[in-house]
Amino acid sequence: MNRLRRTLLGAFAGLLARPVAALAAWNESAFGAKTLQDALKGIGAALAIPSKDLLIDAPEVAENGAVVPIEIQSNIPGTSWLAVVLEKNPFPLAAKFDFREGALPFVKLNVKMAETSYVRVVAAAGGGRYFATRQVKVTIGGCGG
Repeated sequence: MNRLRRTLLGAFAGLLARPVAALAAWNESAFGAKTLQDALKGIGAALAIPSKDLLIDAPEVAENGAVVPIEIQSNIPGTSWLAVVLEKNPFPLAAKFDFREGALPFVKLNVKMAETSYVRVVAAAGGGRYFATRQVKVTIGGCGG
């Protein structure tokens, strides 16, 4: 076996033996926050302003708080991330999604809601922070029950 081939095979085997680095970073202060304000501060959105260009499609009444479907879309040019914050949950920050330039800022997810609450969607775009809210009434068990 020639030396170059042995070196390449050894390097490839070394790569397979190492764990792959995660593509997303975990923001412990934001996801571990127990209040709405701490969660917003953790993602740098404490001073977000309202926007009609953030669209939230969620049920008015969720019959089961354990599975609440939500679709969100930003029509704000240059949206780089979207976050979903559930105001009355034990840990309000439910999700945060980063978008590369040119990606469509649209997400569909299921969340678990502890009780009737406002769903707040926050977007970062062009150096600014924007938000929209929608109330979802939960009729039976969510996070707490």
